[in-house]
Amino acid sequence: MSLDDALETEQLAYYRARAPEYDRPYSERADLQELLRVSAEWPVGGDVLELACGTGQWTALFAPRATSVTAVDASEEVLAIARERVSAPNVRFEQADLFDWRPSRRYDTVFFGFWLSHVPPARMPGFWNTVAASLAPGGKVVFVDDGPSMAADEELLTGESAPAAVRELEDGSRYRIVKIFHQAEALTGDLASLGWAAKVRPEARNYLVGVAEPAV
Repeated sequence: MSLDDALETEQLAYYRARAPEYDRPYSERADLQELLRVSAEWPVGGDVLELACGTGQWTALFAPRATSVTAVDASEEVLAIARERVSAPNVRFEQADLFDWRPSRRYDTVFFGFWLSHVPPARMPGFWNTVAASLAPGGKVVFVDDGPSMAADEELLTGESAPAAVRELEDGSRYRIVKIFHQAEALTGDLASLGWAAKVRPEARNYLVGVAEPAV
């Protein structure tokens, strides 16, 4: 197992173990509650693919305005919570490792919330190739993630195979995760180099929201 694989494996183990605690920040943080409210303004609609759907916080918001939602996550534990939260007939959940998963169809919107910061730099080209293969002509990619200010809340690590942090759960267990705090301007440039025209802006004080389309 490579160093990258070991870090990604530990990251997945963290999110599986964190499933019972996953939703707590959404009820405790005013900025996250604001983010959920302003998501009504984001261009998410039609047939939606949601990558790294977690416990379905975003799935529940998008389902009423989407034709369909296909929500994918690698953790069976968070998917169990998501299925209880969202039982709409136009929503389908799928368990898969996003670094290996490939789409079987194309979608009008591809959305991912708090996932891009967990994608190692070496994985970015492959990940965005998968996103491109998932997008229907004229479709859009919409994403939200932690902004640079959120780095102050993390225990950052050095010497790992990718930018990383360590997270601690309520039981005291500690896990390494990939964690990259993208700057809006730098991320826009990175996506341009991968063939995307993106607009990335601050949202709800501590977060970044991006909308991207394949560059013409």
